[in-house]
Amino acid sequence: MKIDVTTKNMNVLECFSSETRVRMIELLNVSPYNIGELAEALGLSSAIITKHIQKLEEAGIVSTENMVGKRGTQKRCSLNIDQLVLVLRTAEADKPNNHNRFTVDLPVGQYSRYEVRPTCGLASSEKRIGMIDDPRYFDDPEHTKAEHLWFASGFVEYRIPNYLVGQSEAESITFSLEICSEAPHYNENWPSDITFSVNDIDVATWTCPGDFGSKRGLYTPSWWNENDTQYGLHKTISVTREGTFIDGIQFSGITIHQLNIKAGQELRFRIACPETAVNCGGVSLFGKGFGNYPQDIRVTIIV
Repeated sequence: MKIDVTTKNMNVLECFSSETRVRMIELLNVSPYNIGELAEALGLSSAIITKHIQKLEEAGIVSTENMVGKRGTQKRCSLNIDQLVLVLRTAEADKPNNHNRFTVDLPVGQYSRYEVRPTCGLASSEKRIGMIDDPRYFDDPEHTKAEHLWFASGFVEYRIPNYLVGQSEAESITFSLEICSEAPHYNENWPSDITFSVNDIDVATWTCPGDFGSKRGLYTPSWWNENDTQYGLHKTISVTREGTFIDGIQFSGITIHQLNIKAGQELRFRIACPETAVNCGGVSLFGKGFGNYPQDIRVTIIV
C-alpha cells in the first residue's frame, strides 16, 4: 500500500503517532489477537484498546471479525496489509506550478462498453443486480449503481471526461483502483493476467495473484456472503513521459505521447482479461462501497 504524505491522508499518518498503536501493530505482526488479549498484553483497558483498533481499522491497517469464543462473541484483530510506503515526493510535485491537474472518480458500474463471460455479476451496496452469471444484466439500467462487478473473461471499458482545452496535451495519466482475480466464490491462489488499455493501446499487463475472501472487506456490506470475494488489491497505473508504471515499477515502454491525448479527443480506459491469456483468471472490481478502499476508479491527468 502506497500513500502520499499529505493532509488528506492524516487518518493513516496519525496511526503512527501513538506508541500504543505501534506496539499493537508489533503484536499483530506475530499473530492475530482479540481485544481482551491486546488489553492484557499492553496493560490497558479493553475500552482504550477498542478505540485504538477503530482508528487502525478506519485507516485500513487492521481488520477485525467477530468470532465465537468461550465467553461469547470476541472481536479478532489482524493486520490487513503487509507494508506501507510513504511517498514524500510525487512525480507531480517536480513539475512546474503552471501544470494543471484534473481528477475524476468513475463508479465501477459506469462502464460504457463491456463483453463478459461467466462467472459474472454486479452488486450495489444494497443488493445484487439482476441474475448471477447472466451477462445480459450488465445492460440493466441499475448497472450504474454497481459498487462491485466481476467476470471470468472479457472486458469493461470506461469513457473518461476530457477537460483539455486548446493545444494542451497530457503529460501523464494515472488510474487508481481496487482489483483482483475472479474465481467461483474465492481462491487466493488464482492468478489472472489483467491488461489495462487506453484508447485501444495496451499499456500494461499485470498478473494478479488471486481472488481474496478469507477476511471480510472493510467496506463490504454486511449482507454480502462471507464465502464470496471480499476485497482486492489497490493498484496505481501511471502512463508518463518515461513509460507505463504500476505502483512505481515500470511494466512497459508505452509513453503518454504515444497515447496522443489532446483536447476534443475521446478518452477510453479498458480493463480486460482475454480468454487467450496465459492466466485467464478473470477480473473483480470494487468501488467505494465494497472492498478495503473507499474509492471508485480515480483518474488523474496532468497537463
